[in-house]
Amino acid sequence: MTAKIEFSFGTLTFSGEGQEDWVGKQLDKILEAAPKLSELHAPSLNGNNAAASAAGSGTSDSADFTEPLASHIRTKGGESNQTQRFLATADWLRRRGVQTLTTAAVSKALSDNQQKRLGNPADCLNKNVAKGYCEKTKDGFFITPHGLKALGYDK
Repeated sequence: MTAKIEFSFGTLTFSGEGQEDWVGKQLDKILEAAPKLSELHAPSLNGNNAAASAAGSGTSDSADFTEPLASHIRTKGGESNQTQRFLATADWLRRRGVQTLTTAAVSKALSDNQQKRLGNPADCLNKNVAKGYCEKTKDGFFITPHGLKALGYDK
């Protein structure tokens, strides 16, 4: 008999399909490892994307990062330039632990923090991609090492 199971535990996601006994064994393995895994990984506000973290989006410091979005935008030069505001907001989300960045998440962060909205967030992302500051993925985008350097990080 074929069985299928899907669940999420924090940032850990498991999906399995196969013979009932095999799925059960895999689930047991995941549940045994879950406590150790949850201690090793900081919580994510918007899911987990291994491609983004592997591609150099930098380590997030969500536990130590408490700077308000307005201050972060100002220090990164995004007050008057929408493309730079988009990049600075994406960086702010990244530093708060979001690993899968999306244009919707950037727009929501600006709105939730009473900041000027972007006229066309998708265009801002495309401009950052054209500059080499961001790279699109299947689920969203990430900030490249070149983008982090443009934001003032020494990488």
